[in-house]
Amino acid sequence: MPVISIVALKGGVGKTTIALSLAAEYRVRGFSVLLADADPQGSSLAWGSAASENPRAQATVPTVVGVRDGFYRPDQLPKLAESYDWTIIDTPPHAGPTLRAALAVADLALLPCGPGALEAWALGDTVRIIDEARIARPGLAAAIVLNRVQKRTAIGAGAREALADAGIPVAKSWLGFRVTFTEAVAAGLAPTTYQPKSPAADEVRALCDETTALCGMKRTKRRGK
Repeated sequence: MPVISIVALKGGVGKTTIALSLAAEYRVRGFSVLLADADPQGSSLAWGSAASENPRAQATVPTVVGVRDGFYRPDQLPKLAESYDWTIIDTPPHAGPTLRAALAVADLALLPCGPGALEAWALGDTVRIIDEARIARPGLAAAIVLNRVQKRTAIGAGAREALADAGIPVAKSWLGFRVTFTEAVAAGLAPTTYQPKSPAADEVRALCDETTALCGMKRTKRRGK
C-alpha cells in the first residue's frame, strides 16, 4: 500500500496535474486509490467533485479527501490509507508542517520540474527538505519528474547540469507540454480517460509504470489487458 507525495516549493510546476493523472491511471488499472489534497487551494478536491459528476469518469474516480496538519498521525491518514492500494498526496507549494507531514508518511516523493534552468535551480530547497525527511525516514525514495517538456532537446544544458547536481535521480519518463492535460482536468477527467490514445496518455502510463517500480512494486497491466 504505497504512499506517494507530490512535492515542490515552486508553484505552477504541475503537482496537481501529476497527482490526479496518476490517481486516475491507477484506478483505470483496477486499483483502489486515495487522493489526499493537502493544499489549501483545494485543486484536487475541486477536480474530484467535477469527476464525480462526469459519467465518463465514474468508474475511474479515486476517493478524494482534504487533509490538513497532523494527518501524519497513525490514527489519521496512515490508518485510512490501509484501505487503499495506492495513496497519493497533493501538497502545498511552500515549506511547513503540511509538506513535512506528507514526507513523513511517504514511500516515494515525486518532484515535478519544468525543463528550464530556472525551474531546476529552484529545486534546491525542496531537495533539502527531502534530505531532512530522510533522517527520520531513511527508506524514502525520490525522483524528479520533468513536466511540460516540448521536446527532449528543449532541456537546456544549464537545466541538465542543475538536475545532475540535485542529488535526486531524474525519472526516465516525462510529461509533455500538451493541451490534453488542461482539457482533461477541466472535464473532470485525466489524460488516460479523456483521450486514451493520445501522447499525453502514453506519457502518464509510462510515468505510472516507473512510479510503480520506484515503489518496489511489480509492473502492473491495464485492466482488461
